[in-house]
Amino acid sequence: MKKFATAMLAGVALSMSLAAVAEAKDKVVGVSWSNFQEERWKTDEAAIKAALEAAGDKYISADAQSSAAKQLTDVESLISQGANALIILAQDSSAIGPAVEKAVAEGIPVVGYDRLIENKDAFYLTFDNKEVGRLQAKSVFEAKPEGNYVFIKGNGADPNADFLFAGQMEVLKEAIDGGKIKNVGEAYTDGWLPANAQKNMEQFLTANDNKVDAVVASNDGTAGGAIAALDAQGLAGSVPVSGQDGDHAALNRIALGTQTVSVWKDARELGKAAAEIASQLADGKKMDEIPNAMKWSDGPNKVEMTSVFLKPVAVTKDNLKLVIDAGWVSKDVVCQGVKAGSTPACD
Repeated sequence: MKKFATAMLAGVALSMSLAAVAEAKDKVVGVSWSNFQEERWKTDEAAIKAALEAAGDKYISADAQSSAAKQLTDVESLISQGANALIILAQDSSAIGPAVEKAVAEGIPVVGYDRLIENKDAFYLTFDNKEVGRLQAKSVFEAKPEGNYVFIKGNGADPNADFLFAGQMEVLKEAIDGGKIKNVGEAYTDGWLPANAQKNMEQFLTANDNKVDAVVASNDGTAGGAIAALDAQGLAGSVPVSGQDGDHAALNRIALGTQTVSVWKDARELGKAAAEIASQLADGKKMDEIPNAMKWSDGPNKVEMTSVFLKPVAVTKDNLKLVIDAGWVSKDVVCQGVKAGSTPACD
C-alpha cells in the first residue's frame, strides 16, 4: 500500500522527470479518442499536442464518436498513417483488444489512456479512480449523511465505472449496512452520455415519488444530466450531486450550488505525461523503465499492468479558487450568474 501511495504521489511530478530524457524527433503519435464531443477531451488533446510539438513529434488522431466498432478501424487507420506509438482512450475496453494486439504485434507501443485496457503489453496511465469514487462519496455523504441515495454510474463497458463505484462503496457501505442510507436507484450510463443519465435520473425520481436525498454521479456529464432531471422537479440545489473532471459547466454549477463536488483530474498533466510516455516507448524504452511506473493488477481479470497513477483533488464551493488560481478556468466562467456573497471564490 505504501508503495502504491508513493508511486501515485510521485506521478504528479512525472512530466518534469520525463522532460529531462533525450528523445528522438519526428516520431508520429496516434491518438484514438472514444468521443471527442466531451469538453474534457479537448483539454487533454491540447496538452498532448503541446508536449509532442515541444519534442518535435507529430500528432495524428481519430474520433470514434462513441462507437467501439469505429474505434477498431480508427486504430488501424492510425497505424497505416505511420504511428510509432498509440494513445488510446477506449470506448469499450474489451472490444478494443484486437486493435491493441495488432499494434503490439507490429512493435507499436500502446498507452491505455485514462481508461483501463487490460493487456500486459499496454501501458496504463490514469488517475486513481477508486480514490475519485471515494472523494465523490465523501463529499455527498458530508452534505447528506442519511436518506435515499441514487447512483448514476458510468458506462458499463468502461472499467472506470466499476472502479469509481467500488471507491464510492468503500465510503458508504457502513452507512448502507446500518440503514442510514438506502440505495433507491443504481444504473450504468451508456456512453457516459448526459442524456442517458438524465433519463435514468428521471426514472428514479418517478419510482421514488421524487423522494431522493442525494445523487452520486460518476462524472460531470452524468451529473449535469441528473441535475437537469432534478431541476425539472424543482429539486436542483437541494439534493447534493457529485461529479468529476472539473468541466467548466460543472464548476459553475458548484458555485451556483446545484452540484456539490467535481473531482478534478488535471487533464493537462495527464495529457502531457501520456505524450512523453508514448514518445519514450517509441524510442525503445521499456515500460518498467518509465519513471514512477509501478506494477498493478487490480483490474477485472487481474492482469499485471505497468502503470502510473496521478492524484485527483476534490473541488467544492469552499476551494473553487484552487482551479481558478491554477489557470484551469477563469473566474468569469466559474462565477457566471452567482449571487454576491454566496461563494467565496466569486467575492
